[in-house]
Amino acid sequence: MSEPTEEPTQSTTDTADELTHTDDSGTAQMVDVGDKPDSDRRAVAEGTIHLQPSTVEAIEANDVAKGDVLATARVGAIQAVKHTWESIPMCHQIPITNVDTEFTIGDDRIDLAVAVETTGKTGCEMEALEGVTTGLNVIWDMCKGAEKDTDGQYPDTRIDSIAISVKSKKSI
Repeated sequence: MSEPTEEPTQSTTDTADELTHTDDSGTAQMVDVGDKPDSDRRAVAEGTIHLQPSTVEAIEANDVAKGDVLATARVGAIQAVKHTWESIPMCHQIPITNVDTEFTIGDDRIDLAVAVETTGKTGCEMEALEGVTTGLNVIWDMCKGAEKDTDGQYPDTRIDSIAISVKSKKSI
């Protein structure tokens, strides 16, 4: 099996007349991918939620009042992947062939990687990003009680470093 090849990314120097999500008059439109050949595609998005060490310990011990945080976040991430086309206006509904989630627990953080695979005419980066952001939001939601300070604020809680770490395309 050959290594996947990277898709070229659009240059930041492209002009407005080369935008793919607008027509000649500037009206938003969905890109027509009908003539593109199917290919195997994979995208991995990663992100981090920063938490108090005591909250991370409670998650590891499965001692959070709302239940199993990571199991719920995994389901939320997968559900978000499957429904991406419903929340991003110009995103195509694509056949998801696989979703993998991986949590890495640190002393005061949880990293989440969501890998999405599809066989089709367009990529799955948005699906991976939706999976990561929703998975991390689920963690925040389930841990709100533990993370709030006496004023009801979240001084130690933040989500950051969300990015696509892998994007590949292989002709079939």
